[in-house]
Amino acid sequence: MKVDKWIVLDTNVLVSGLLSAYGHPARIIDFLLANSVSIAYDDRIWAEYVDVLARPKFKFNPNRVSALLHFLKTNGRFTFAPPLSQLNMALVPDTDDLPFAEVAIAANVDALVTGNARHFSFLESYPVSVLTPAEFVDGWLI
Repeated sequence: MKVDKWIVLDTNVLVSGLLSAYGHPARIIDFLLANSVSIAYDDRIWAEYVDVLARPKFKFNPNRVSALLHFLKTNGRFTFAPPLSQLNMALVPDTDDLPFAEVAIAANVDALVTGNARHFSFLESYPVSVLTPAEFVDGWLI
């Protein structure tokens, strides 16, 4: 099946989708598993996914997490993302979000989907849509 949309998926959306089978983040995981959406990632994003999903506080089933990560890696697109060298770092509320922004720009994705859209306000002058899970599901896929 052909992928309809490419996104960068913030880790908080992935975690939310796994914590509850209901809601927009879970729908995004459904879209990923149906191959109507796929992710772009780099080694920094991938390392964060692996680290966060393994945290004991979430009590995720390790076998299910491993299967999901395998699926995402197999169906996703590894992207080399150069740093945003012209960026005024004072505008970035959380520098841990930079890999997501850099990959979104380098991969020319349809959207960066995050539960913290305000953290990405520094991307206003870049050609990337920053959407909440609700905005993505309601406005892009329905």
